[in-house]
Amino acid sequence: MCAAASIGKSLRINGVAKTYATRAGEPLSALGPISIDVEAGEFFVVVGPSGCGKTTLLHLLAGFLKPTEGQILVGGEPIAGPGLDRSVVFQSYALFPWLSVIENVEFGLRAKRMSRSRQREIALHQLRLVGLESFANKRIDELSGGMKQRVAIARAFAVEPSILLMDEPFGALDALTRRVLQRELLRVWQEQRRTVIFITHSVSEALFLADRISLMSARPGRIKAEWRVDASRPRDVTAEPLVKLEREIYAQLDTELTALSTS
Repeated sequence: MCAAASIGKSLRINGVAKTYATRAGEPLSALGPISIDVEAGEFFVVVGPSGCGKTTLLHLLAGFLKPTEGQILVGGEPIAGPGLDRSVVFQSYALFPWLSVIENVEFGLRAKRMSRSRQREIALHQLRLVGLESFANKRIDELSGGMKQRVAIARAFAVEPSILLMDEPFGALDALTRRVLQRELLRVWQEQRRTVIFITHSVSEALFLADRISLMSARPGRIKAEWRVDASRPRDVTAEPLVKLEREIYAQLDTELTALSTS
C-alpha cells in the first residue's frame, strides 16, 4: 500500500526533564533529561518499565504539564499548553456517556469555526474509517470496549491534529480486539499520515506498529536504546528478523526491570 503524503508535523524534545515535589516537599525526578527528534508522519513508539515516566512524557507533549527543564517544539514552535494540533487517546476511552457516538466525535470540532453540517460530515467520515458509521446515533454504553476505543480514535483524528498522542490505548482490551484495533489504527494512519507518539508496555505491539522504537530506562526515564523497524507492513511479528529484534529489546528491558527490583 502506498503511503499518503505526511500531514503531520515534526516534533523535537530538547533536553526535557520533569521533577515533582513529594508530599514531604522533597524533589522527585520522574523524567529525563531526554532529547528526541520525531519526523513528520512518523509512527514513533516508546516502551519501558512501569513508572519510568512514559505517561509523564506524553502529558508534557500534550501540554497538560510543563517541563522542569528543556523545551518541546512542534513544527519548530514551542508548546505553550494543550491544543487541537495534538490529540490524545487514553487507555480509559475518556468518552462522554451523555453524548451519542457521533456527538463524541464532533466534540473537538466545536472549537473550530465551521458549520454544524461540516462538523457532521467530518465526524461521519471518521466513523466510516473506523467501521462505526452505522453506530453513529448509539449511546456510548451500548458499545463494547473495542468499539469505544474506535470512537476515541475517530474523535482524535477528526480535529485533524498534526500529532496523535496515544497512551497505551489498547492495554485494557482482550488480545483479539487489540489485534483488530492495531490493524485499524495502522490503516487510518496510512491514509491520513499524522505523526504518532504511541506508549505501550507490549514489545510485540511496538514491533507491529512502529517505524521507530525507543526504550526508556527506569526512573528517572531516559532514552536508553533505539531501533528502527524497516519491515514492510502488514507485519508478521513471528518472522525471524522481528523475533530477533524482540529478543534484543527484551534483553535491554530486562536490565531495567532488574534495576527497578534492586533499587
